[in-house]
Amino acid sequence: MTLEQLRIFLAVADGQHMTHAATKLGLSQSAVSAAISALETRHDVRLFDRIGRRVSLTENGRIFLREARSLLSHAESASLVLDDLSSKLRGRLRVHASQTIASYWLPTRLVALHDLYPEIAVMMTVGNTASVAEAVHEGRADLGLVEGDITQGNLRRQVIARDRLVLVMASGHPLASEHSVPPEAFADWGWVLREQGSGTRSEFEGLLTKSGVKLSDLTIALELPSNEAVLAAVAAGRFLSVLSERAVAAMATADWVRTFPLAHAERSFAVLMHPDRHMTRAKQMLLGLLPEGEGTVPIPAIR
Repeated sequence: MTLEQLRIFLAVADGQHMTHAATKLGLSQSAVSAAISALETRHDVRLFDRIGRRVSLTENGRIFLREARSLLSHAESASLVLDDLSSKLRGRLRVHASQTIASYWLPTRLVALHDLYPEIAVMMTVGNTASVAEAVHEGRADLGLVEGDITQGNLRRQVIARDRLVLVMASGHPLASEHSVPPEAFADWGWVLREQGSGTRSEFEGLLTKSGVKLSDLTIALELPSNEAVLAAVAAGRFLSVLSERAVAAMATADWVRTFPLAHAERSFAVLMHPDRHMTRAKQMLLGLLPEGEGTVPIPAIR
């Protein structure tokens, strides 16, 4: 079994399609098929069921999937250690970030990292807080950037910036001319919210609890997987939503939406790290660019 075979197996398992996996990996379809066949033949086990052009994992394939991910993650970590031993500052960083951070906060810091250390390659994956924390926990991400709380207690969490949630509505909404909108009025209107697992959604639910309002009291018309989709839905109708003020800033400036401050709406952006993973120099360089403003603690340098 080779690492290349493992990469091919994971690509096919993730996409459930030989051709898509080949395109993703820059290989021919025949090379991908041959690698899977070699794995199955060598170990006398069927990993996939073939259904037309698509494939699906067998029960044996699902059992092997977790081990394959773990093994490849450890191999990539070992490669990072070797990169770190070089006298030249280079390497790869797998960064997973929640949508608000990835879209409105992180890009300028990645540009700064590239300007300072052009040989550090950053591969960014966008998800929600839950999926980012899971990726760091499983070793698929070197660093995770999230807003909101996480359930993985074994991860190190360091606050790096402050944020605030705001109530959002279309500029033509009946409430837009009010001076303020109390929580008691929330139940009178339809809502568009981010999906379950989103840090913004989780923080909003906590905010409701502090205000004495239950989520079940609200009429949730739509649950959407991105800030942009939520904003578009809000701007087009009579729905309310709650989003990061950073995400809303551009639309608010253009007078497409109106925002209102909310009580108990302050929150933090945080970086997640696995305490058992090697702290590479490339990782440390990015960490040094992250802390922002008062109330954040600089991340100590490695020795």
